[in-house]
Amino acid sequence: MTSTMTSTTTSTTTSTTTSTPCTPCTACSWTPERQKYCSYKSYVKLFYEAGDRGVWALGSNVILKDRGSRLPTHEVPNVHFVQSQTTIPVPSVIESWTEDEHTLILMRRIPGEPLSKVWSKLTTEEKNKIAKQTAEYLQQLRSLQSDKIQCLNGRPVFSNFLFHNENRFETPRGPFTSDEELWAEMERGLIDSIPEAARVRLRERMPSAMPYTFTHGDLTNVNIMVKDGELTGIIDWETSGYFPVWWEYVCTSVPDSEEDREWKTLLRQYMPDYSAAREFWLDYYYLCKDLVNERAVKFMEKMGVETK
Repeated sequence: MTSTMTSTTTSTTTSTTTSTPCTPCTACSWTPERQKYCSYKSYVKLFYEAGDRGVWALGSNVILKDRGSRLPTHEVPNVHFVQSQTTIPVPSVIESWTEDEHTLILMRRIPGEPLSKVWSKLTTEEKNKIAKQTAEYLQQLRSLQSDKIQCLNGRPVFSNFLFHNENRFETPRGPFTSDEELWAEMERGLIDSIPEAARVRLRERMPSAMPYTFTHGDLTNVNIMVKDGELTGIIDWETSGYFPVWWEYVCTSVPDSEEDREWKTLLRQYMPDYSAAREFWLDYYYLCKDLVNERAVKFMEKMGVETK
Protein backbone atom coordinates (compact mmCIF):
# COMPACT_ATOMS: atom_id res chain seq x y z
CA MET A 1 0.00 0.00 0.00
CA THR A 2 2.78 2.43 0.92
CA SER A 3 4.62 1.76 -2.34
CA THR A 4 1.48 2.47 -4.35
CA MET A 5 0.78 5.73 -2.52
CA THR A 6 4.39 6.91 -3.00
CA SER A 7 4.23 6.12 -6.69
CA THR A 8 0.96 7.99 -7.05
CA THR A 9 2.27 11.03 -5.17
CA THR A 10 5.44 11.12 -7.26
CA SER A 11 3.44 10.87 -10.45
CA THR A 12 1.14 13.68 -9.38
CA THR A 13 4.06 15.92 -8.40
CA THR A 14 5.83 15.29 -11.69
CA SER A 15 2.68 16.00 -13.64
CA THR A 16 2.10 19.25 -11.77
CA THR A 17 5.70 20.38 -12.28
CA THR A 18 5.78 19.73 -16.01
CA SER A 19 2.43 21.39 -16.58
CA THR A 20 3.37 24.63 -14.80
CA PRO A 21 4.02 27.25 -17.50
CA CYS A 22 7.42 28.97 -17.47
CA THR A 23 7.45 32.75 -17.15
CA PRO A 24 8.76 34.26 -20.41
CA CYS A 25 11.77 36.56 -20.38
CA THR A 26 10.48 40.15 -20.19
CA ALA A 27 13.02 41.23 -22.81
CA CYS A 28 12.72 38.53 -25.49
CA SER A 29 9.69 36.38 -24.48
CA TRP A 30 11.91 33.28 -24.59
CA THR A 31 11.23 30.50 -22.06
CA PRO A 32 13.41 27.60 -20.90
CA GLU A 33 10.65 25.28 -22.12
CA ARG A 34 10.79 26.68 -25.67
CA GLN A 35 14.58 26.61 -25.63
CA LYS A 36 14.57 22.96 -24.53
CA TYR A 37 12.80 21.82 -27.69
CA CYS A 38 14.69 24.05 -30.11
CA SER A 39 18.31 24.20 -31.29
CA TYR A 40 18.03 27.87 -32.31
CA LYS A 41 20.85 30.10 -31.01
CA SER A 42 19.99 33.75 -31.39
CA TYR A 43 22.35 36.35 -32.86
CA VAL A 44 20.14 39.01 -31.30
CA LYS A 45 21.53 39.85 -27.87
CA LEU A 46 20.60 42.38 -25.21
CA PHE A 47 23.99 43.84 -24.24
CA TYR A 48 23.03 47.01 -22.35
CA GLU A 49 20.12 47.93 -20.11
CA ALA A 50 19.44 50.80 -17.70
CA GLY A 51 16.21 52.24 -16.40
CA ASP A 52 13.56 51.87 -19.09
CA ARG A 53 15.92 51.45 -22.02
CA GLY A 54 17.92 48.68 -23.62
CA VAL A 55 20.32 48.15 -26.52
CA TRP A 56 20.27 45.01 -28.66
CA ALA A 57 23.00 43.68 -30.92
CA LEU A 58 21.57 42.38 -34.20
CA GLY A 59 24.52 40.32 -35.33
CA SER A 60 27.85 42.14 -35.30
CA ASN A 61 27.09 45.16 -37.49
CA VAL A 62 23.73 46.57 -36.38
CA ILE A 63 22.22 47.61 -33.05
CA LEU A 64 18.67 48.42 -31.99
CA LYS A 65 18.08 51.02 -29.28
CA ASP A 66 14.76 50.69 -27.44
CA ARG A 67 13.91 53.60 -25.17
CA GLY A 68 10.79 54.04 -23.05
CA SER A 69 8.80 57.23 -22.66
CA ARG A 70 10.34 58.38 -19.38
CA LEU A 71 12.97 60.49 -21.10
CA PRO A 72 12.63 61.89 -24.63
CA THR A 73 15.60 61.11 -26.86
CA HIS A 74 16.98 63.51 -29.45
CA GLU A 75 19.62 61.10 -30.68
CA VAL A 76 18.49 60.84 -34.32
CA PRO A 77 18.46 64.59 -35.11
CA ASN A 78 21.63 65.06 -33.05
CA VAL A 79 23.50 62.35 -34.97
CA HIS A 80 22.34 63.73 -38.32
CA PHE A 81 23.42 67.22 -37.23
CA VAL A 82 26.88 66.09 -36.13
CA GLN A 83 27.32 64.10 -39.35
CA SER A 84 26.43 67.11 -41.48
CA GLN A 85 28.54 69.63 -39.57
CA THR A 86 31.67 67.69 -38.53
CA THR A 87 33.88 64.73 -39.36
CA ILE A 88 33.31 63.12 -35.95
CA PRO A 89 32.74 59.36 -36.42
CA VAL A 90 29.23 58.63 -35.14
CA PRO A 91 26.82 55.73 -35.73
CA SER A 92 24.74 55.88 -38.91
CA VAL A 93 20.99 55.76 -38.38
CA ILE A 94 19.25 53.18 -40.57
CA GLU A 95 15.69 53.71 -39.36
CA SER A 96 13.82 55.10 -36.36
CA TRP A 97 10.20 55.00 -35.27
CA THR A 98 7.90 55.33 -32.26
CA GLU A 99 5.68 52.50 -31.07
CA ASP A 100 3.58 52.32 -27.87
CA GLU A 101 5.50 55.31 -26.45
CA HIS A 102 8.81 53.57 -27.14
CA THR A 103 11.42 55.12 -29.43
CA LEU A 104 13.29 52.52 -31.47
CA ILE A 105 16.45 53.37 -33.41
CA LEU A 106 18.19 50.98 -35.79
CA MET A 107 21.86 51.96 -36.22
CA ARG A 108 25.08 50.77 -37.80
CA ARG A 109 27.54 49.65 -35.17
CA ILE A 110 30.79 51.57 -34.74
CA PRO A 111 33.80 49.23 -35.21
CA GLY A 112 35.74 48.28 -32.10
CA GLU A 113 34.66 48.14 -28.48
CA PRO A 114 34.05 50.59 -25.65
CA LEU A 115 37.12 52.16 -24.08
CA SER A 116 35.85 50.88 -20.73
CA LYS A 117 36.53 47.29 -21.81
CA VAL A 118 40.15 47.79 -22.86
CA TRP A 119 41.38 50.63 -20.64
CA SER A 120 43.46 48.40 -18.37
CA LYS A 121 45.16 46.77 -21.38
CA LEU A 122 46.23 50.00 -23.08
CA THR A 123 49.68 51.53 -22.78
CA THR A 124 50.11 55.08 -21.49
CA GLU A 125 50.95 56.16 -25.03
CA GLU A 126 47.73 54.64 -26.40
CA LYS A 127 45.61 56.24 -23.67
CA ASN A 128 47.07 59.66 -24.43
CA LYS A 129 46.59 59.15 -28.15
CA ILE A 130 42.90 58.31 -27.72
CA ALA A 131 42.37 61.27 -25.39
CA LYS A 132 44.04 63.61 -27.89
CA GLN A 133 42.00 62.22 -30.80
CA THR A 134 38.78 62.63 -28.81
CA ALA A 135 39.61 66.23 -27.87
CA GLU A 136 40.48 67.09 -31.48
CA TYR A 137 37.13 65.80 -32.69
CA LEU A 138 35.30 67.63 -29.90
CA GLN A 139 36.99 70.85 -30.98
CA GLN A 140 34.85 70.74 -34.13
CA LEU A 141 31.77 71.22 -31.94
CA ARG A 142 33.14 74.52 -30.61
CA SER A 143 32.02 76.38 -33.73
CA LEU A 144 28.43 75.08 -33.46
CA GLN A 145 26.79 77.77 -31.36
CA SER A 146 23.36 79.11 -30.49
CA ASP A 147 21.92 82.19 -28.81
CA LYS A 148 20.03 79.88 -26.40
CA ILE A 149 20.66 76.91 -24.15
CA GLN A 150 18.48 74.36 -25.88
CA CYS A 151 18.34 71.18 -27.91
CA LEU A 152 18.02 71.30 -31.67
CA ASN A 153 14.82 72.85 -33.01
CA GLY A 154 14.32 74.87 -29.83
CA ARG A 155 13.50 71.95 -27.55
CA PRO A 156 14.41 71.86 -23.82
CA VAL A 157 17.63 70.26 -22.61
CA PHE A 158 17.93 67.46 -20.06
CA SER A 159 20.72 67.31 -17.49
CA ASN A 160 20.60 66.32 -13.84
CA PHE A 161 24.17 67.48 -13.33
CA LEU A 162 23.95 71.02 -14.65
CA PHE A 163 20.52 71.38 -13.03
CA HIS A 164 20.50 69.37 -9.85
CA ASN A 165 17.29 67.89 -8.47
CA GLU A 166 15.85 64.59 -7.26
CA ASN A 167 13.90 63.90 -10.46
CA ARG A 168 17.04 63.09 -12.39
CA PHE A 169 16.95 63.47 -16.18
CA GLU A 170 13.19 63.53 -16.62
CA THR A 171 12.83 67.27 -16.05
CA PRO A 172 13.04 69.41 -19.22
CA ARG A 173 14.93 72.71 -18.86
CA GLY A 174 14.80 75.84 -20.97
CA PRO A 175 15.37 77.11 -23.49
CA PHE A 176 17.35 79.85 -21.73
CA THR A 177 18.39 83.07 -23.44
CA SER A 178 20.79 84.48 -20.83
CA ASP A 179 23.14 83.55 -18.04
CA GLU A 180 20.67 85.03 -15.56
CA GLU A 181 17.97 82.63 -16.73
CA LEU A 182 20.48 79.78 -16.51
CA TRP A 183 21.44 80.68 -12.94
CA ALA A 184 17.81 81.09 -11.88
CA GLU A 185 17.17 77.48 -12.91
CA MET A 186 20.39 76.19 -11.36
CA GLU A 187 19.68 77.99 -8.08
CA ARG A 188 16.50 75.97 -7.65
CA GLY A 189 18.72 72.92 -7.03
CA LEU A 190 20.43 74.43 -3.99
CA ILE A 191 19.18 73.17 -0.65
CA ASP A 192 16.85 75.55 1.19
CA SER A 193 19.26 76.13 4.08
CA ILE A 194 21.85 77.84 1.87
CA PRO A 195 22.02 81.48 3.10
CA GLU A 196 21.32 84.25 0.61
CA ALA A 197 24.87 85.57 0.99
CA ALA A 198 26.27 82.21 -0.14
CA ARG A 199 23.95 82.17 -3.14
CA VAL A 200 25.15 85.62 -4.16
CA ARG A 201 28.82 84.63 -3.79
CA LEU A 202 28.27 81.46 -5.78
CA ARG A 203 26.54 83.35 -8.60
CA GLU A 204 29.43 85.82 -8.73
CA ARG A 205 31.81 82.91 -9.32
CA MET A 206 29.85 81.47 -12.25
CA PRO A 207 31.82 82.20 -15.44
CA SER A 208 29.94 83.47 -18.46
CA ALA A 209 28.21 80.57 -20.16
CA MET A 210 28.23 82.22 -23.57
CA PRO A 211 28.62 81.36 -26.36
CA TYR A 212 26.20 78.47 -25.89
CA THR A 213 27.95 75.61 -27.63
CA PHE A 214 26.85 72.24 -28.99
CA THR A 215 27.98 69.69 -26.43
CA HIS A 216 28.04 65.90 -26.27
CA GLY A 217 27.68 65.98 -22.49
CA ASP A 218 28.42 62.35 -21.58
CA LEU A 219 32.00 61.47 -22.44
CA THR A 220 32.15 58.43 -20.20
CA ASN A 221 34.55 55.68 -21.28
CA VAL A 222 31.54 53.57 -22.29
CA ASN A 223 30.74 56.06 -25.07
CA ILE A 224 34.22 56.14 -26.60
CA MET A 225 34.76 53.37 -29.17
CA VAL A 226 38.30 52.19 -29.89
CA LYS A 227 40.13 49.57 -31.92
CA ASP A 228 43.85 48.74 -32.03
CA GLY A 229 44.67 51.71 -29.80
CA GLU A 230 42.80 54.19 -32.01
CA LEU A 231 39.55 56.09 -31.58
CA THR A 232 36.87 54.75 -33.94
CA GLY A 233 33.81 56.68 -32.81
CA ILE A 234 31.86 58.63 -30.20
CA ILE A 235 28.39 57.29 -29.40
CA ASP A 236 25.30 58.13 -27.32
CA TRP A 237 24.28 61.64 -28.44
CA GLU A 238 20.75 61.40 -27.05
CA THR A 239 20.97 64.29 -24.54
CA SER A 240 23.37 66.50 -26.50
CA GLY A 241 22.49 70.10 -27.22
CA TYR A 242 23.58 73.71 -26.79
CA PHE A 243 25.00 74.15 -23.30
CA PRO A 244 27.35 76.60 -21.55
CA VAL A 245 30.63 76.90 -23.42
CA TRP A 246 32.41 75.34 -20.44
CA TRP A 247 30.02 72.42 -19.90
CA GLU A 248 31.81 69.79 -22.03
CA TYR A 249 34.90 70.28 -19.89
CA VAL A 250 33.04 70.57 -16.59
CA CYS A 251 30.82 67.50 -16.98
CA THR A 252 33.90 65.29 -17.15
CA SER A 253 33.99 65.87 -13.37
CA VAL A 254 31.35 63.15 -12.90
CA PRO A 255 32.98 59.70 -13.20
CA ASP A 256 31.11 56.40 -13.42
CA SER A 257 34.05 54.38 -12.06
CA GLU A 258 37.68 54.75 -11.05
CA GLU A 259 38.83 53.95 -14.59
CA ASP A 260 36.35 56.47 -15.94
CA ARG A 261 37.82 59.03 -13.54
CA GLU A 262 41.29 58.29 -14.91
CA TRP A 263 40.00 58.64 -18.47
CA LYS A 264 38.23 61.94 -17.89
CA THR A 265 41.16 63.41 -15.98
CA LEU A 266 43.39 62.58 -18.94
CA LEU A 267 40.88 63.89 -21.47
CA ARG A 268 40.68 67.28 -19.73
CA GLN A 269 44.39 67.75 -20.32
CA TYR A 270 43.70 67.98 -24.06
CA MET A 271 40.54 70.10 -23.87
CA PRO A 272 40.23 73.91 -23.65
CA ASP A 273 40.80 74.74 -19.98
CA TYR A 274 37.73 75.79 -18.02
CA SER A 275 39.12 75.03 -14.57
CA ALA A 276 37.43 78.07 -12.99
CA ALA A 277 34.05 76.88 -14.26
CA ARG A 278 34.78 73.39 -12.98
CA GLU A 279 35.58 74.71 -9.48
CA PHE A 280 32.41 76.80 -9.50
CA TRP A 281 30.28 73.86 -10.57
CA LEU A 282 31.81 71.46 -8.02
CA ASP A 283 30.96 73.94 -5.26
CA TYR A 284 27.45 74.20 -6.67
CA TYR A 285 27.09 70.42 -6.93
CA TYR A 286 27.99 69.81 -3.29
CA LEU A 287 25.93 72.74 -2.04
CA CYS A 288 22.95 71.02 -3.65
CA LYS A 289 23.49 68.07 -1.31
CA ASP A 290 23.95 69.44 2.20
CA LEU A 291 26.08 71.81 4.29
CA VAL A 292 28.08 69.16 6.12
CA ASN A 293 30.07 67.65 3.26
CA GLU A 294 33.71 68.72 3.15
CA ARG A 295 33.49 70.82 0.00
CA ALA A 296 30.41 72.72 1.17
CA VAL A 297 32.01 73.46 4.54
CA LYS A 298 35.18 74.78 2.88
CA PHE A 299 33.14 76.97 0.54
CA MET A 300 31.18 78.53 3.40
CA GLU A 301 34.35 79.15 5.40
CA LYS A 302 36.21 80.63 2.43
CA MET A 303 33.35 82.96 1.62
CA GLY A 304 33.02 83.99 5.25
CA VAL A 305 29.36 83.00 5.30
CA GLU A 306 27.80 81.75 8.50
CA THR A 307 25.21 78.98 8.42
CA LYS A 308 22.16 79.02 10.64
